[in-house]
Amino acid sequence: MYIVSECLLGHNCKYNGGNNLSEAVIDFCRNKNICAVCPETAGGLQSPRPPAEYTEDGRILDSKGKDVTEAFELGAHLSLEKALKKAAELGEDIEGAVLKANSPSCGSGRIYDGTFSGRLKAGDGCFVRKLKARNIKVISEKEITNGKF
Repeated sequence: MYIVSECLLGHNCKYNGGNNLSEAVIDFCRNKNICAVCPETAGGLQSPRPPAEYTEDGRILDSKGKDVTEAFELGAHLSLEKALKKAAELGEDIEGAVLKANSPSCGSGRIYDGTFSGRLKAGDGCFVRKLKARNIKVISEKEITNGKF
């Protein structure tokens, strides 16, 4: 089974109310069991909402200065629990995750730098850290066509 960001499947859960539909991700998911998640909405954040980024001190603030770290962490926890439960129900291992690049939840390797300027820094989103702690391989939609799985 694979974990997949809901926004990549066309669900309108992105911070601006839209989605990040990726035909490559949809093609990848064909004939595979998946668990679609949005850690941000799972943590109680609405869509649309102000964008959020990690700050230098490890907190997640939205563009209006509101600390949303707890909502992000809760959503990451609940999304992991959802995926583990579905994998157990299917009797399958979680083979990997295809998650939204650069996100404070789902970014793997690079995330936005906290300045809301579009600049990136090295790091993982809070959900990705939980997956990597369980040795679950994570790639972004940008890597899906490179045959990473």
